[in-house]
Amino acid sequence: MHTLQELLDENLWQQYITLNPQVKVIHRLLRARDERIVNDHIAMRTFGDPRVGIAVMAQPFVQLGYRPAGNYTFIEKKLRATHYEHPDAGQPKIFISELKLEQCSPALRNCVDGLLDQMPPGASRAWYFPGSGRLWQLSYQQYESLRVESEYAAWVAAFGFMANHFTVLVNTLKTFDSLQNLNMFLRGHGFKLNVAGGEIKGSPTVFLEQSATLADKVTVEFSDGVSTIPACYYEFARRYPMPDGRLYQGFVEKSADKIFHSTDHSS
Repeated sequence: MHTLQELLDENLWQQYITLNPQVKVIHRLLRARDERIVNDHIAMRTFGDPRVGIAVMAQPFVQLGYRPAGNYTFIEKKLRATHYEHPDAGQPKIFISELKLEQCSPALRNCVDGLLDQMPPGASRAWYFPGSGRLWQLSYQQYESLRVESEYAAWVAAFGFMANHFTVLVNTLKTFDSLQNLNMFLRGHGFKLNVAGGEIKGSPTVFLEQSATLADKVTVEFSDGVSTIPACYYEFARRYPMPDGRLYQGFVEKSADKIFHSTDHSS
């Protein structure tokens, strides 16, 4: 059986930093301040189809000890999500969202169905399925038609199965006493942040604050040519203690809804 380190570090992380070079720069800047970087959670995106839905995407994690710990709904974006936690609290949470295809247009559903039909037999049963990438041919015209209806659908169609973002747990940073100060530091080094719904999403009253960079744009090969589109971003989360003293481990739908905008073309 493959190990959790193989899945999280050798598969998902290596693929993610290849598409998101800003991460290496941020790590270098933080380590220059003698910071130790702890990953709060990894977010995955998929389609709400029985072949590749949340349950299928989660299976490799479940086999390695993860268990569901919270469910979420994003009405406007037509998404549902579940987050998973490992018995070892030192392991990152896994946040998997899926597009509710039943709420989308027939054109979008037909396009996604055509993409999934191209998947190799047994692909979704592989231990590395969450990081298997794009398993189909896609034209830029298809990408654009999906994007008109759903930026989320277009992103999954273009990149397939991989980590959409990793997340720095701000609580463990020693030289930043607030998310505001960390954001100021990042802006000072030229990073553009997601300002949808405010630069910081959430507050201590909901026990979670989040911010994120805007996704780097990368060159993607489509069946009808090469184009540059937004790929992955880096998130920063600060968690607060609940009334019982325990640190909040869940997610806030209103905040996460705005974090999704980090990969939008218009951001």
